[in-house]
Amino acid sequence: MKRRVVVTGIGTVNPCGNDPDTFWESLMQGKSGVDKITQFDTSEFAVDFGGEVRELDVAKYLDRRETRRMDLYTIYAMVAAIQAMENSGLDPDAIDSTRAGVVVGSGIGGIHTFEEQCRTLFEKGPRRISPFFVPMMISDIAAGQISMHYHLKGPNYSVVSACATATHAIGNATKHIQYGDADIMVAGGAEATISPMAVGGFSNMKALAKWDGDPTEASRPFDAERCGFVIGEGAGILVLEEYEAAKARGAHIYAEIIGNGFTADAHHITMPAPGGEGAAQAMRQALNEAAISPDKVDYVNAHGTSTPLNDATETTAIKTVFGDHAKNGLVVSSTKSMTGHLLGAAGGIEALACIYAIQKNTIPPTINYENPDPECDLNYSPNAPTEKPVNVAMSNTFGFGGHNAVMLLAGV
Repeated sequence: MKRRVVVTGIGTVNPCGNDPDTFWESLMQGKSGVDKITQFDTSEFAVDFGGEVRELDVAKYLDRRETRRMDLYTIYAMVAAIQAMENSGLDPDAIDSTRAGVVVGSGIGGIHTFEEQCRTLFEKGPRRISPFFVPMMISDIAAGQISMHYHLKGPNYSVVSACATATHAIGNATKHIQYGDADIMVAGGAEATISPMAVGGFSNMKALAKWDGDPTEASRPFDAERCGFVIGEGAGILVLEEYEAAKARGAHIYAEIIGNGFTADAHHITMPAPGGEGAAQAMRQALNEAAISPDKVDYVNAHGTSTPLNDATETTAIKTVFGDHAKNGLVVSSTKSMTGHLLGAAGGIEALACIYAIQKNTIPPTINYENPDPECDLNYSPNAPTEKPVNVAMSNTFGFGGHNAVMLLAGV
């Protein structure tokens, strides 16, 4: 028999806030975290805006000696994990470390370190490449650093599935607890891709929004004038626990993870399958695992990237799965309208948005929704929060390569 899994700790750094409560308040105010890129000279780039993490006081969480050997994505993961562990109320010295693990992923990993060391190679030669190049760059090192920080000796690895990464990570961590491999898991995703190579690469493949006006208006999911996604960075990390143990210690329980669905489109390297077939099947899998009917879901935090094809295809997939409920009670929103798209970290912060929606009975808005698109005809919580009881929320994340990961969360 599967054990129940609940969320008892939350942490984040992202363009809309460097802690969970600030993040939620920004969403409630419809405040965009997108602005001009400051991390490098964008004068020769076709896109000069993104969702940067700003004003993060890293020294509040980590010693400078530690961060010198970490890529920026690992720093984001560490800060969010420390917040989540402190928030959970767990005493790391009192838990059975062999029963606690980490599954934290990244879509791209340490690209800042990769770029820096490539410059060193070409300008100074191979003998000047840092001996820490590989352990700083690899996409499993955030999970390794978190385990070393807290001496967690249970399951530990990274998940890489592009923009579905964090949801796959949380889903896998959930299964480790459900089937008895561990009692406590730290899980989520981190990404630091506001870098020349990443912005240039995504821009040249025409995935990024090209917007001449106010950058805060560039991410416009489901709007008829949507023109691509806005790249973002940050991390979203959860602490998961076995339900009975969390209840016994009097932990604050934010939500229960009641279902996960993982599928592949097996169709194209970047485009979703026609009709959202793979996405729809992932949603059905999550509902089946939760043993609930579609009309029990109150809110869908959509993948909602603001690209022309994704938003129309996801709308079709939602209508396929939810039937009449898709237009009669179900509310959908895309928080990427405010955060931008955090790629491998997206599922982490969007799980947080679902948790707050359940806790506050309030659904965050989709900002910049001004021009209805006949192909996107659901209730997208346009431009203002929607107050309604939220007992069950679904988080959708889909990635290049045809990866689909869906998570269902419920109030306890």
